[in-house]
Order: sequence, then C-alpha cells, then structure tokens
Amino acid sequence: MKPQNSIIYRGPSQIDGSPIVVVAITKSSNSKTGNMVQTYILCDNGLDPMLNNKLGNDYSICGNCKHRGEAQDIDAPGKHAKGRTCYVALFQGVLNVWKQVQKNAYPTAQGHEAIAKLGAGRMVRVGTYGDGAAAPNYIWDSLLSEADGHTAYSHQDDLAGVDVDAGRYMISADTLTQAVQAWKDSKRTFRVINDVEEVVKGSEVLCPASKEAGRRATCDTCKLCAGASIKAKSIAIVLH
Repeated sequence: MKPQNSIIYRGPSQIDGSPIVVVAITKSSNSKTGNMVQTYILCDNGLDPMLNNKLGNDYSICGNCKHRGEAQDIDAPGKHAKGRTCYVALFQGVLNVWKQVQKNAYPTAQGHEAIAKLGAGRMVRVGTYGDGAAAPNYIWDSLLSEADGHTAYSHQDDLAGVDVDAGRYMISADTLTQAVQAWKDSKRTFRVINDVEEVVKGSEVLCPASKEAGRRATCDTCKLCAGASIKAKSIAIVLH
C-alpha cells in the first residue's frame, strides 16, 4: 500500500508557540524539484494562508524571513502583506493543501514508523512552504530517517530560542555579509543574487537546477541543499 498524503505534526510552533500543522504530500509534479515528498507548514488557526500572511500571523511558520512582507490591517487593500517577495504562490498549492486540512481530508501519521514510511526511499523537501525550524526536530528526524536525501532551508539561524540544525539546513542568507558569517561558522548557505557575476568563487556554486546553470539537474537529483551534512560549496541562485 502506497503512503498517502498525511499530517505529520499538529501542535505549537517552535518559533512562537502558535498552532501550526505540517502536511507531507507524497507526489509532486514540480519541474524544478522533481518528484520529491513535499512538506507544507501552515498556520492552524482557521484562516487561509493569504490572510495569515496579510495579518502577519505567518511569523509562526516563517519567523523573521524578510520575504513575508509587512503585516497589514484586515481592511487594507490587497490579499497579501505589503511588499511580499516570497516566491511561493499562496493561492496555488499552499491554498489547496490548506483547504484539504480544513476538510479533514488527510490522515495523521502517528509515531516514528508511520512518519518514516512517508519518506522512505524518497527525496524529501523540508519546507515546501514555511520554515522547517517551526516544527520540532524529531518530526524531521523521523521523516528523513529512511529517505534518500533532503533539501532544507532556514531563515531562523539568528533567531533566539529556535533550534536550527546546520547539519540539516542550508542557511538562507539575504546578504553576502550574512553568508560570510555563516561560512566562518562552517555552515552552508543558500543565497539569492541578482546576477551570476555575484557568485563567490571558491565558496559558492550556481544552483544546478536554475535557468542560468542550464537546468542540468532537478533538486531530487542534485541533492546539494542538505546543509552541512555534506561537504560541498554553498549555493547561489539568481532572483526569479
């Protein structure tokens, strides 16, 4: 029996204690990542993802990521936070997963073995939407325990009280200064740049799945974005 889409965590955010839910989707048609297990980390307060972003409630799942934008009053124009620059389109896959959660359409995978089975023999994307650091480490320990590999990124490396495992996560660096500091601490980074000329030779390589690198791999075949668990250069990608 094939593993089915399942809730793998429902409880307090490790960022601010607000209720969140984490869903593992076992099949994906994403052309950049390939057919990885996708994981959605959502606010679990009954409000849709766009409204949670607009009101700033997504702090519980995205923490201090600047790409969330600036929170607005509910009656402010627009459906999103002001100046949101996150590449994830909330009205597509994120909204669809949220709607299924509201319908109680997903079973709950309870315990290590059930969660491990969802990732067994697969590549897993930690945080298709949301920051993996919002969920307890033991959830990801289970999901990745029998996986072929994973990708994971976190903006919470400098957020007090949040445990970001540098062996698991690429540190999302918004500036070169942030990246250099992470490299000094033996951490690997994922950095968005404006031009390929900004890649720091010797420390970074261009994302192999990007247009600029010729899309010579997908995330599930590349496997470079696995934090310091592997010995490799950091990754940079041109803004898209």
